[in-house]
Amino acid sequence: MPARPSPAGEDRCPRCGGAFGCAIATGGCWCAQVTLTDEQRAGLSAGYEGCLCPSCLRELSVAP
Repeated sequence: MPARPSPAGEDRCPRCGGAFGCAIATGGCWCAQVTLTDEQRAGLSAGYEGCLCPSCLRELSVAP
C-alpha cells in the first residue's frame, strides 16, 4: 500500500474506525512488514482512503 504520511498523533482506520498511530515519519512504519499482492493493493486503494490500522491490514493481507 502506498505510504500516506499523516500528521503526528492519532489516525482512524477507515475500515474499522479504530485508532492507531502512523510511524511513517520515523521510517519504521508497520505497514512495510505486510505483504500484499498487486490485486490486493488495487482493491484497498479503491475501497479505502488513507491508511488502515495494523489489524485490518493484516487481516486483509491474508484474505483470498
